[in-house]
Amino acid sequence: MSTAEDTAGNAADGGDDAPWGEVAPEAARRLLVAAVEAFAERGYHATTTRDIAGRAGMSPAALYIHYKTKEELLHRISSIGHTKALEILESAAAGPGTAAERLAGAVRSFVRWHAGRYATARVVQYELDALRPEHRDEIVALRRQSDAVVRRIVEEGIAAGEFDVDDVRGTAVAVLSLCIDVARWFNVRGRRTPEEVGELYAGLVLRMVGAGRQPGAAAGGRQKA
Repeated sequence: MSTAEDTAGNAADGGDDAPWGEVAPEAARRLLVAAVEAFAERGYHATTTRDIAGRAGMSPAALYIHYKTKEELLHRISSIGHTKALEILESAAAGPGTAAERLAGAVRSFVRWHAGRYATARVVQYELDALRPEHRDEIVALRRQSDAVVRRIVEEGIAAGEFDVDDVRGTAVAVLSLCIDVARWFNVRGRRTPEEVGELYAGLVLRMVGAGRQPGAAAGGRQKA
């Protein structure tokens, strides 16, 4: 693996927690990291098990000791990624503050994850159709839980008079789609950091839900003048 690929892989899976720490043993983790890089770069269908093993510095036969199929690798990546994404949203939703503050916090964290781990996020979010039906159903259930978390925050904001939203379900889908799309275009050599993109998108989403348009409503913790 080249130095540039090492750098990209670290940027994609950087963060406060150790990337893929839940995957053991070490050989299985190396193969999973190699699969993330290969799937993000070439796409799932264009990637072979030989490609993955080569990136991990292992023989093709070694892969099958830890993963029965290439699809099993994709499922493991997708399951871990979607679980982490759901945890990010649930943590923000359960936090202190107004609905506007919690929605802004959820968007900041969700966007930072999709930008800071863009390679993983690309695989997690855009290779869903390559999964077997039973695995796809499992991941779709996690995505629905994420959608429900955002809907709940929006509904709480409406009830509190903070938000002006006519279509809660459609708005929740739009918020998540906006955040997820960051993984598609984010570039570590670009002008903005993951934190800056997160801050920008938090402001955009608050305007999307009409935060601050209601009398006395808070917009990201700041009273409208």
